Amino acid sequence: MADSVIIIPTYNEKENIEKIIRKVFSLEKEFDVLIVEDNSPDGTANIVKSLMTEFPDRLFIEERKGKLGLGTAYIHGFKWALNKNYEFVFEMDADFSHNPDDLIRLYDACKNKGGDVAIGSRYINGVNVVNWPMGRVLMSYYASAYVRFITRMKIRDTTAGFKCYTRKVLENIEFEKVKFTGYAFQIEMKFTAWKLGYNIIEVPIIFTDRTEGQSKMSKGIFKEAIMGVISLKMKSWFRTYKRKS
Repeated sequence: MADSVIIIPTYNEKENIEKIIRKVFSLEKEFDVLIVEDNSPDGTANIVKSLMTEFPDRLFIEERKGKLGLGTAYIHGFKWALNKNYEFVFEMDADFSHNPDDLIRLYDACKNKGGDVAIGSRYINGVNVVNWPMGRVLMSYYASAYVRFITRMKIRDTTAGFKCYTRKVLENIEFEKVKFTGYAFQIEMKFTAWKLGYNIIEVPIIFTDRTEGQSKMSKGIFKEAIMGVISLKMKSWFRTYKRKS
């Protein structure tokens, strides 16, 4: 078993799922892959299951009853990964917007450079986004700036979804207190890790928008993030952040 597992939530990713899995398994560093599948009607789960015979003990699937939200998918995956004793747990999209080659750099940031959390950052060195319309680039960039202003986190890409967590961080996050399920989930997880005093390293990446399949992004998801961060900050005034170990 590898020391690292990549959690990939899926819903209608038949165009991308086999290619992303094969790409991860072609890397020089060994990673296991967990697919958290939300009952895709396009047959994504069947593709994954067919590949499991080719990659036994490296590829896994957890199937859920429906589309229950990104945050709950990752928490499901985190609990599974902790139970399986992985030391490094990654979040990655299925659509190649996150370059699998960068997994090794995120791993290195946590394994060898003192990071407790490593973020694949679009904004640590300017703006590194490809194939997004300018309106979406500006919305994402200024959303991160807004989150920094409200929370006071010193993170350039506060909404990033390409990350590596060390085991100790996930063991000390109380998942039952994580309230957001959409875009704001990514902010809440970073904020919680930061409040717990963990070292967060940003690794510069180039983010490339999907070329196949359908985006899951919506204005409602952004609205949750914008409104949710105020609630997150206010609740933190009345909450004690303490590590279990």
